[in-house]
Amino acid sequence: MSDLVEIPLIVIGGPTAVGKTEMSIHLAKTFNGEIINGDSMQVYKHLDIGTGKITVEEMNGVPHHLLDILEVTEEYDASRFKAEATQLIQEIWNRGKLPIVVGGTGLYLEGLLYDLEFGGRASSNPMIRQSFENKAIELGEEVLWEELNSLDPAAAAKIPAQNVRRTIRALEVIHVTGELFSAQQSHNEQQSVFNESVLILDRPRAELYDRINRRVAMMAEQGLEAEAKQLFDIAQGDRIPSMKGIGYKEWWPYFAGDISKESVIETIQLNSRRYAKRQLTWFRNRLKAVNWLDNSDEQLAIEKAVAIVKQHLIKIEKD
Repeated sequence: MSDLVEIPLIVIGGPTAVGKTEMSIHLAKTFNGEIINGDSMQVYKHLDIGTGKITVEEMNGVPHHLLDILEVTEEYDASRFKAEATQLIQEIWNRGKLPIVVGGTGLYLEGLLYDLEFGGRASSNPMIRQSFENKAIELGEEVLWEELNSLDPAAAAKIPAQNVRRTIRALEVIHVTGELFSAQQSHNEQQSVFNESVLILDRPRAELYDRINRRVAMMAEQGLEAEAKQLFDIAQGDRIPSMKGIGYKEWWPYFAGDISKESVIETIQLNSRRYAKRQLTWFRNRLKAVNWLDNSDEQLAIEKAVAIVKQHLIKIEKD
């Protein structure tokens, strides 16, 4: 197999509803590529509407990987994504195709590009993790984050209190290993392991939020409630990983008879807008040598993306 640093890799990121799917298909068709999903929720089977998962028709014959690989009760994390995506990138390149990673989960993209260490097996303890999950339920996410802040302020500064799963992971690593979670390689020292070109799509904020609102409304029309109810019935009150995703967790009070469907839709829209803002912040602060593309003019953005990728491949060939 080729050394990773010799492999040209295209990464397409951006907030929810920005238009990553259309861009990825165009680039894959133009450059004979295959696409690797970089979204933490699209790995799950049956969660199609709420995750905005690409359809077979939309794929237009382009091979896709790491989609629909897990049951909704299974765990998936950044460490597993890094390992599986790295292997797929090598395999795709060895087949003479261009690997393209597409997604909005910033930690997944950062971990893959800079080979971040996520603790590994020696830092995992299901019982300790469960105790923190229980504490989050009983006392709230802020209390859990404050505990992390007292133990490892550097780690807490990089993890929003709302990111309960990441907070729990940091606390788990600290308690299992006795080492600070922030003791990983610092961001400034991170070196890319691939020869990548990173494209991050954006739109004017008002336009992006309007697209998010309309997208959520369309999901509701397409049957999001039934999809969420199926997940709710499978979970049976358990905090399975997939039920934490935006578009699903907001239905729980509705199924319990506590709120209206209109309130659910509005909450999903609000949470999606907030998530988009966090995604953009992550991409600005955590990824390096990024090509930002305004996708409000999709045709112009595609033309610019094609030119960037073409220049990147030519430079690699010359080197």
